[in-house]
Amino acid sequence: MRWSKPLRLHLGVLVVASLLCTATPIIWMAFRQGSDAALNAGAQQMRQMSLRLIEGYRNTLQGGTEAVALASTLPQLLSPPPQDIQAKQELFLEILRNVPEATSIYTGYPDGSYLQVINAARRDVRQTLAAPDGTAFAIRMIAERQGPDVISTLRFLDIQARPIGERDIEFASFDPRQRPWYQSVVQDGVPVSVGPYVTGTLKVPTLTIAAPMRGDGRVVVGINIHLQTISRLLDTQGISPHARAYIIDSGGNLVAHSDPGIMARIIAIWSRTSGALGATANGFDVSLDTVARLRRDPAFANGGLARLDLDGKRHLVQIAPVSVSGLFRGSTAAIVVPLEELMAEANRLLVRNLLIAGALLIAGVGASVALSRMVSRSLYRLADEARRIGDLDVTEKAVSHSWISEINTLASALSASRRAIGQFALYVPREVVRRIVSPEGEAVVKAKRQIVTVLFTDIRDFTTISEVNSPEDVVETLSTYFELLNTIAERNGGTVVQYLGDSIFVMWNAPVEDVRHVEHGCRCALAMKAAVDGLNEENGKNGRPALITRFGLHTGPAVVGSFGAISRQQYTAMGDTVNVASRLEGLNKEFGTSILVSASVHEAVGNCFAFRPLGLVQVKGRAEKVDIWELVGESGG
Repeated sequence: MRWSKPLRLHLGVLVVASLLCTATPIIWMAFRQGSDAALNAGAQQMRQMSLRLIEGYRNTLQGGTEAVALASTLPQLLSPPPQDIQAKQELFLEILRNVPEATSIYTGYPDGSYLQVINAARRDVRQTLAAPDGTAFAIRMIAERQGPDVISTLRFLDIQARPIGERDIEFASFDPRQRPWYQSVVQDGVPVSVGPYVTGTLKVPTLTIAAPMRGDGRVVVGINIHLQTISRLLDTQGISPHARAYIIDSGGNLVAHSDPGIMARIIAIWSRTSGALGATANGFDVSLDTVARLRRDPAFANGGLARLDLDGKRHLVQIAPVSVSGLFRGSTAAIVVPLEELMAEANRLLVRNLLIAGALLIAGVGASVALSRMVSRSLYRLADEARRIGDLDVTEKAVSHSWISEINTLASALSASRRAIGQFALYVPREVVRRIVSPEGEAVVKAKRQIVTVLFTDIRDFTTISEVNSPEDVVETLSTYFELLNTIAERNGGTVVQYLGDSIFVMWNAPVEDVRHVEHGCRCALAMKAAVDGLNEENGKNGRPALITRFGLHTGPAVVGSFGAISRQQYTAMGDTVNVASRLEGLNKEFGTSILVSASVHEAVGNCFAFRPLGLVQVKGRAEKVDIWELVGESGG
């Protein structure tokens, strides 16, 4: 085993020492300046977190807004219950399943009728309704209120919407026409947001989105979102332990708060009062008055981040308007974080990260520099060898030796890869192989539609030639013939896609883009014919059969790429363009010609080559006739 210690190893040790001497004061300076960096990073984290919280609140209200907008367009809701009751029920159930934040959805009618579907997944909702076990939804209906036999029932459904109970319920104490959501919509004639207020059925504080039905503005559809649901969206634990978030309405009243204790007190107040929340709840958080003043500042009209002193401590405050589709106008979300906590956490992380970085710098730089210096030369040789393989330079190279066994293993693997790719390139077009082994891999040969030029060749009476000559002579003659045509195709920028018996399928403009693909295809066909003529002269002298070759050339769109099973694929082209080129090759037999091309080829390069028109011909497999031309040679002009 050969061993060596190059000079760069010793130089590497000196470099590491220099780096350490330079890095030590830099790390110390970074630590001293870390407080400002930590504050900026913490503020950025808070801004991002607060925007996510606000976005969650907006999404919750947006879901309700969209549900109401959809329901207000459905004609089956225009008629009062019990008409179309099944369709109404199924519609409301579907909306509740798609808007899980909603507690109920309902419709009020000008005759006092009312239909409400309630999400009874919460235990407190089931307790309020005295619902039986297994209840997932409850349906309250008031119908025929103006008649002598008023219907007022509360039905209970399981999770599959199957009935599991029903009972009558008092209706005289509830009239949808007296509810704030109904009166606001009928008065304004547009979608409105109402709340917080106490619901008539569940007796809980809620936000409501309501809209008039299209076709009858006195029929109103609404959806409720419990304040407790809003509170759960305001989780600030990801920012700091004492961070808090809340929502205030246009009047500066507290609507929801991230602190469960404060939220419980808000709900308790709402459960026994009606109208505005008043100053009582505003005393729950000392920052409310400051935030209310801040949002009136024109500089913060559209939200922003500010530093404020609250109770003698510095805080960061993020505020943002949270109106949704014009509703809940004037509502504002606020995130309040003690600056001390934010900086303490950031500084702790900074110190820890600096210590880790210092340790990793010492260990990592020393190890990586020493190792890279020792193995770089061998790796550079292997990298250069890999690049040559990627370029399909598969000529055999001597395996470079290294004192690291893994590098020797890698060198042997590259040598094996070179041999394997070399063999692979014998069976697959070289450009396709080059792209398959490229970093993009499979994506570069994925099937796609593109314009290509296709050439098909065929040997006249090859079956007869095979019968009258020995298999060995036929194989030798055909190998020489294929090698000649393959060389000409590559010289003219074409890709030999496939050998089909005695035929060759050549393509241009794929997989390599070629803006002159039609011209190159024509020039290749002429060069092949001339080369085959020369080969036939030699074959005649050697007693071998003449290989009279016919050519068909067409250009147009085709689907090009890899086709086949998952475990076995082939790079080829499919489509009418390929079929026409194949048919043109066969038509040479009828016209006694050698090279037939389509009108598309003639139109593309008619000024570069000499053509002879043969007229419109019916081609097998095509309903329309094909205008064909004989390619005679290069244009004299």
